[in-house]
Amino acid sequence: MNLTSIPALQDNYIWTLTDEHNHCLIVDPGEAQPVLDKIRVHRWQPVAILLTHHHHDHVGGVAELLQQFPELEIFGPQETADKGATRIVGDGDEFTLLGINFRVIATPGHTLGHISYYSSPYLFCGDTMFSGGCGRLFEGTAQQMFESFQKLNQLPADTLICCAHEYTLSNMKFAAAILPHDPKILARFQQIKDLRAENRITLPTNLALEREINLFLRTQDADLQKALGGNFTTAPLWQTFADLREKKDRF
Repeated sequence: MNLTSIPALQDNYIWTLTDEHNHCLIVDPGEAQPVLDKIRVHRWQPVAILLTHHHHDHVGGVAELLQQFPELEIFGPQETADKGATRIVGDGDEFTLLGINFRVIATPGHTLGHISYYSSPYLFCGDTMFSGGCGRLFEGTAQQMFESFQKLNQLPADTLICCAHEYTLSNMKFAAAILPHDPKILARFQQIKDLRAENRITLPTNLALEREINLFLRTQDADLQKALGGNFTTAPLWQTFADLREKKDRF
């Protein structure tokens, strides 16, 4: 399989997977033209679109892609039924594309119906987990997003986190502000600053790294709890997550 990231809109990435026969699947096409350009240059043959949630910057290109390729199968959660999805999928569903098996994982928080797609080693998680951060809580709760993170954290360490936005620099700036003496966070922050200074992509990341530098995966960390200044002796871990997300919203 060949994984490709296609920059779109302001800071989105549209992900594609292609096999040795140039069949491809497209994940969260926020706009069509960048995808069509790649298809033309590489002579890809699109077979399916995967949608993680209903926001326009993830589904905005579906209609135009369907005009060009009317046989496309479009997978998505119930909330994308009016955005072009032709096959509604939910937690635990499995299907095969390009000869590989995909499993659907419900990851509510950013939206109530948000889902992620996993096919080892690829995780297409939309706006749930970012490198160094998590999605905003537009519809769901902090507890829902915390539980979504716990699900994703059960995946293998080598899982490639193919998220949908270039938010890593701002996320690592926030992490370094919360834990300014954490060597792994500081090292990653510097690496990301160097990459972005050259306008280079910071993704995909992997779960092993995220477990070290993503504060939203470290809610049990005593240093983090101390830095947040709360009373965490009896509070549930999702409360740490909620406090962290609130601080990020104000950062």
